[in-house]
Amino acid sequence: MATEAFEDIAETFEFLDDWEDRYRHVIELGKAMPPMEEALKVPATKVEGCASQVWIMPAISDGRFDFHGDSDAMIVRGLIAVLHALYAGVPVQQIGRIDAPAELARLGLDEHLSSQRSNGLRAMVERIRLLAADAG
Repeated sequence: MATEAFEDIAETFEFLDDWEDRYRHVIELGKAMPPMEEALKVPATKVEGCASQVWIMPAISDGRFDFHGDSDAMIVRGLIAVLHALYAGVPVQQIGRIDAPAELARLGLDEHLSSQRSNGLRAMVERIRLLAADAG
């Protein structure tokens, strides 16, 4: 049930044999993401449970989920970009049906992230699910 944008990332990962190349690609995805406005980086948008500073602000329009996100760590910014590809444009009521761990496992992220980063990624997914549930 992945979006086309997420499928594009998954296809790119299939061509990148080395985890270091995949890691660099995730960082590049983060660099390509537009920065979040400083005014949105407030306690209400901060994601708890992340080692890095992470902010996620929902942007729901016409019943479709989207969000702005940012982090002070480049790899985490890239992970936010991956999550954006997974969730952006999906109808709000379908967000909870996305099996994020399974989709992210397709990228091998679960095998190569530190336990702190994995916990942070789970916290971001949970925050997105809660934001969508509140909006739905």
